[in-house]
Formats: sequence, structure tokens, C-alpha cells
Amino acid sequence: MLGPGILGQPGPADFVRFPADFGQRFLVTIDAEEEFDWTKPFERTGHGLSHVPRLAKFQQFCEGFGVAPLWLIDHPVASDPRTAEVLGDAVREGRADVGIQLHPWVNPPHEEELNVHNSFAGNLPPDLERAKLRSLRNLVEQAFGVPPLVYRAGRYGVGPATAGILNDCSIAIDSSVRTRFDYSGHGGPDFSHLPLHPWWVDAEKRLMELPLTTVFWGPLRRQGPALYPALWRVPRLRGLLARTGLLERIPLTPEGVSADEALRGIDIALDDGLPVLVFSFHSPSLRPGHTPYVRDEEELDRLYDWWRTVFACLERRGVRPASVREIMAAAQV
Repeated sequence: MLGPGILGQPGPADFVRFPADFGQRFLVTIDAEEEFDWTKPFERTGHGLSHVPRLAKFQQFCEGFGVAPLWLIDHPVASDPRTAEVLGDAVREGRADVGIQLHPWVNPPHEEELNVHNSFAGNLPPDLERAKLRSLRNLVEQAFGVPPLVYRAGRYGVGPATAGILNDCSIAIDSSVRTRFDYSGHGGPDFSHLPLHPWWVDAEKRLMELPLTTVFWGPLRRQGPALYPALWRVPRLRGLLARTGLLERIPLTPEGVSADEALRGIDIALDDGLPVLVFSFHSPSLRPGHTPYVRDEEELDRLYDWWRTVFACLERRGVRPASVREIMAAAQV
């Protein structure tokens, strides 16, 4: 397969073109995953799923704003029959989209050693990565009655074989690239050099890369792509630049990002002409106590308020939500 791939630098001809009437749109993605202690080593068992019924509330919340969220479901969540019960009708009726998210440590077949390196699915032998991904894809299709068309690697862990595997599994969009972030220090991929604009991964234009949206803000933002990676191992200096307003990295997520920061990030992304803004967060944040970002009911209320503020801003700016199929239909090959 030719083309830039997922981790290669796309050229001008590789970028996805959208018609003028598509405008600028946004997509809300949720990494629907099991509850586990983020500070402890990876385990195959011992995780929780107590937040699964709360998926229904966020789905209804999005529908109230005319938003069809994309649920990227991993193996434990897909295995819980409550997931299809609370989301199945919305998916079948087009009020939500469903995709897959691969956490290899809890996704069969379990043939690899359990460690940090192997928590990035792209580091696994290709046959094992393929077997895990296909197992997950089939499970989600069986649960919802529709084939998942979007993939996100857990921990954003794509590798050299991932694109070919996704093509083999009839996945149309990968959304694993977290532009402006570098996970190579833990054995994962380095996305710091990759663009925010969607691109075609393969020469046949069967697989689109739709990166999560992260922008630089501040007087030094144009120097951000070069400056920020140079400061990767000096977090204190990065923090100083953010506090002084010189350079701030803003991912579009309610987790660790204030509403005011998100609004600045939205303004930058729109002013830069980004065709699709991709928002994300983790589903366990919908029940207090399961992520560092939502520890009590007050913080959960703030998460919903964050989304209200963001949706209102996007409406004022004339930015409409997009479904997965709308993005695919508008992409010009």
C-alpha cells in the first residue's frame, strides 16, 4: 500500500478536500472504555463497568443540541449487554455513530506479555494486532447490528501495520492521531509533526485519517510545532510558557482543559480553516471517581457545563455538527 500511511507526513495531494457547502463542522467522540486505575500497571481483569448506564444521559444530552456523538467502544464495554441497550436504538436510527477502540490488554486473543510496550497495539506482531482488532470489530457489529466504520487505538497506539489491518477490516476512518503529542518516551508513536487537516492514508483513498484536534495558542503559536517538542522533557518550562500566555497547547477535551481554554482553541482551529474539529473524552468521566478529571458530582456538573459552553460557541460561529457518514460522503477523492 502506497501513500503516507498513518505516521508518515502527508503531501499536498494527500489531504482530504471538502466542498465549500460542507463548511466547517465538528465531531464529538467518546472513548467508551472500562474503568481502571490509571496509576497502576495494566491488568486483564479487575476493571469496572459501573458507568455504562450513564452513557444514555450523555447521548440524550447531545441529541438535545442536535449532535450525533461517535462512541468508540472497546472490548469490555462492547461485551456488556447494557451498552447496546442504552445506545442501540440511537445508533440504528442515526442519532449516534459507533466505532471501535482497541485496548489490547483487555481484548482477546491474549497472547502477548502484559507490559507498557504492548499496551500500544501497534507494537504487537501484526497478526496479533489484526486478530484483536477483528475480534473487536465483529463483537461491536454483532452487538449493534451495523459495521463500525471508525477506529481509534487505545493510548493512540497505532503502528506500521495498522493501516493495512484497518483496510482489511473495512474501516473507513482512523482517528488515532493526536497531533501535537509525542508518546515515544513510553514506546508509543510520535504525532508531534503531523497535521490537523484530515488526509488519505493510502493511495487508493480508502482510509481517511481524522486527527483529534489540538492547537497552539499565544504569541509563539506559529513556532509551537518546532518549539514544543524541543521542550518535551522540560515540563516546568512548558508550564511557564502557558502561564505567561506565550505558548499554550489546547486539546479539545473537557478533561484537564477549561471552557475558556477550549473557546480559545476553537477560535484558533476555525481561523486556521480546519474543516472538522474533533473533540474527545473518556466515558468513565461520566461517573465520578473513575478518572482524574471527574472526582465528584460537582466536577461532573462542570463537565456538562463545559459542553454547553462549547456547543453554544460553535452555534454562534456557524459550525454545525457532522455525523461520520456526512464526513465520508463529503470527502472528495
